[in-house]
Amino acid sequence: MSWERREDRRNGADANAAWQAAYHRQMGEEPLIRNRSGIEVKPLYTPQDWDGSTYLEDLGFPGQAPFTRGIYPTMYRGRRWSQRQLIGLGTPEDYNGRVRKLLASGADAISLLPCNSAFRGVDCDAAPLPLLGTCGTVVNTLDHMDTCLRDVPIETISTAMNDPSPFTLLAFLLGVAKRRGVGWEHITGTSNQSDYLSHFIANHMFFRLSLAGSRRVLVDHIVFCRDHVPNWNPLSVVGQHMQQAGATPAETVAFTFASALQHVEDCTNAGLDPDTVLPRCTFFFDISISFFEEIAKFRAARRIWARLTRERLGAKDPRSSRLKFHGQTSGVDLTSCRPMNNIARVAAQAMAGILSGLQSLHTDAYDEAISCPTEEAAQIAVATQNILRDEAGLCDVIDPLGGSYYVESLTDRMEEEILAVLEKVDQAGGMYQAAESGLVQKMIGESALAHQDAVDRGERKIVGVNCYADEGDNAVPPAPYRPDLTAMERHVRAFRAHKETRSREEVEKALAALARSAERPGDNVFAQVIAAAEAGLTHGEIVACLREVLGFGHPLIGA
Repeated sequence: MSWERREDRRNGADANAAWQAAYHRQMGEEPLIRNRSGIEVKPLYTPQDWDGSTYLEDLGFPGQAPFTRGIYPTMYRGRRWSQRQLIGLGTPEDYNGRVRKLLASGADAISLLPCNSAFRGVDCDAAPLPLLGTCGTVVNTLDHMDTCLRDVPIETISTAMNDPSPFTLLAFLLGVAKRRGVGWEHITGTSNQSDYLSHFIANHMFFRLSLAGSRRVLVDHIVFCRDHVPNWNPLSVVGQHMQQAGATPAETVAFTFASALQHVEDCTNAGLDPDTVLPRCTFFFDISISFFEEIAKFRAARRIWARLTRERLGAKDPRSSRLKFHGQTSGVDLTSCRPMNNIARVAAQAMAGILSGLQSLHTDAYDEAISCPTEEAAQIAVATQNILRDEAGLCDVIDPLGGSYYVESLTDRMEEEILAVLEKVDQAGGMYQAAESGLVQKMIGESALAHQDAVDRGERKIVGVNCYADEGDNAVPPAPYRPDLTAMERHVRAFRAHKETRSREEVEKALAALARSAERPGDNVFAQVIAAAEAGLTHGEIVACLREVLGFGHPLIGA
């Protein structure tokens, strides 16, 4: 080592020691700061925390393994993220009006969220009228879907159907495509709720079929789409549910990857090549307001997924190792008091997602802690993305935080935490068994309680809730959105009339065919779901029929 190099190191060490002494004189004793994943956050990061000597191995270049810096060579310079606003309210007519306005405002992809009655597996005539359409759109038939998508060019625009097993929304969409003469090869988008494990773990009310039945239908769904809807993404692995239920960001990635491994292994056991399944596998993650932690989470996740696909799943196609993910700003970080403050929260969350390199983004409306977004709030959410994309310069540089001592050190630490949690799930026998036994639910519950305790103690600050509050913050929040009851009554009456005017013989024939398909292990259940939808069967009828054969999805109690 040259004299100049030794002298530089000596001077650097002296400067570091002097800074530490000055810092501690001014700060005195201070509590440790930890992020939501429990990783200690130091006041300063230097080359001692990350020196870049393993740059090619740990970072590399965009579009190249390990994909830490992004999955495409050009990232946002060549292709911006998709603006996919999650929409679901009222009747199909309400949805259609909202989606066309959002497309005119700059959204370039759409998402359909059905009413909670549909998530529970029942039709609108089996649910209390005042609750219908308050949390999503009432879509129970192929005709309803046709109305939702009136004047929407389904052959050119990507759609995300928030649609747990047995995927009736996609069945309705494919029926609409057939009516319009649109070939299924032109239908693009995602079965955005296809990950039944996340429902079982975190969203009990969405769980329609038994755990084993859901497993069967998901594999059939993936096989059918591979053969008949080649540009559709049938496997969307959902981390959002688990993070919103209380999992830390590091736990969320680990649980999500454990689910993905389980699903792909199930497909492999059914005879599918991993390189057939993985390129059309996408992920759906939550983006919390823990800004740098979320950026590090996604950078570490890309690196881990690239390694898992090659080493554990045997993937050979480079496309199989790309972590394609949709991000949604976190609704659990939003507050019902002072809801306009949520605009700032959403902007910070969205920036974290963009700087981390996501592929599509939903920005929450400021009033989503209260109800379905109002039209004004939804338009502000779209404009937030437009401003960040077109005014703030966030698309100019690929991975602009790469090389930051803090970000790279935190990325490494997040990777360690994620792999440690993944090892716990592996030791439990994989994600299916870990969910079935309640292990994952227990871990999420413990993390949720720890976070809430920190909020209650004031250690984790929430503006307007446990700090900077005044009398105005305790005022009654704005009235929640409610669909027009007269319009909803009309919608339910028309639905009942639809059922009465059908051929009873054709309905019974379609139900019998669906039940036989579920009883025969070699049949493809999803193919028969589509046939049932085209025959005029309703969502509730399809779910009820499959429940009879495949079992009801009873949530795990006391995990």
